[in-house]
This record gives sequence, C-alpha cells and structure tokens, in this order.
Amino acid sequence: MKKLTALDRLLFLITVLLAGYLIVTGFDGFNSSQTILLTVGMGVLLIAGLLLLLFGFEILENKAVVVVATITPLTLSLALVMAYLPKFALIYALFAGVGFLAIVYTRFFSAAKTAAMVLAPVHGVAGLVIFLLPVIMAFNGSAATHFVLVGIGGALFGLGGLLLAFLKSGKPILSAETIFTVLPALLAITTLCFVLGF
Repeated sequence: MKKLTALDRLLFLITVLLAGYLIVTGFDGFNSSQTILLTVGMGVLLIAGLLLLLFGFEILENKAVVVVATITPLTLSLALVMAYLPKFALIYALFAGVGFLAIVYTRFFSAAKTAAMVLAPVHGVAGLVIFLLPVIMAFNGSAATHFVLVGIGGALFGLGGLLLAFLKSGKPILSAETIFTVLPALLAITTLCFVLGF
C-alpha cells in the first residue's frame, strides 16, 4: 500500500477545507431538503478526506469507510434530480436507496469481486447524473454557466470511485500505485469544482 507523501497530505487537507467551506457557505438555489442532501454529501466527503489525511490509504481497506463514502455521490445526485428532474425524483430515490442497501449487503456479506460489481454500476449511475445534469442545465440556460463545474467535479468523482471499485474487484484499470498517486489530486480538484460550481 502506498504511503502518504507530504503532497498527498496537503491535497487531502485542501479537500477537507474546501468541503468545510462549502458546507458553511451553503448551496444557493436549492430548497431545504435538497440542501440537506448536498450538505450530507459534502460532509461525508469532508470526513473521508480527513480519514485519508490521518490514516492514509490503508483506511480504504475498511469496509465501513467504503460504504459510507458511497453516500456522497448518491446524496449529491439525488439532490440534483430533485432540483432539475422532479418527475423522476421518487424513482431515483428508490434506485439510490436500493443501491445503497445492496452496497452495504455485498460489502459485508459477499466476496470482494461481487461487492465491486454492485458498487461500480451504482457509483457509475450517480456519477453520470452528477456529470450530465449540471452540464445540460448550464448549456440550456436552466442554471448559471459556472454550474457546469459541478458536472466536471461529478465526472472526476465518478472516475475516482470506479478506479477504486475495479481495483477492489481484482481487475484494476490502472495499477494500485497509479490510482493512489492520482487520488489525492482527484479529490482536491473534484471538491474545488463543487465549490466553484455550487
């Protein structure tokens, strides 16, 4: 397992500070239930960054941490669906809920490969929602132009999640060393995009 470098620690600290800043400043243009979902998502991202900063990449071996980390893409994507595609909010909420329960079950009671096979599509769909909705809304004028940055952040976040999922399944897209080298920067840039986009 790759050891944290000083740069890794700095990037995780930046992630934590940016997520905290966004939680404190809030989310303009969203109702209270959507704001709660966005705040929970960013709060989990803050905690994940803090755990990585304190305990290094080894913390990713903890099954509970992986399960909790899936809350971020699911809550962020659900908030966006509620805000911009309200007709599909109930269906997507059911998908998110069932997907989360499936991740919890397979993470604790199934083989690592099975758990990764469940995590990848759930994380992938949530990542696509976070990527596509802001981009479409920004380009059709339903949201401010800078909202496209949320989409970019979503794409990066989804990429990071999929890289880790395939690594866990034993069929990594990139080497573990490469994934752990790019992960700190990926999280920091993702969080910066969320701060600038929201």
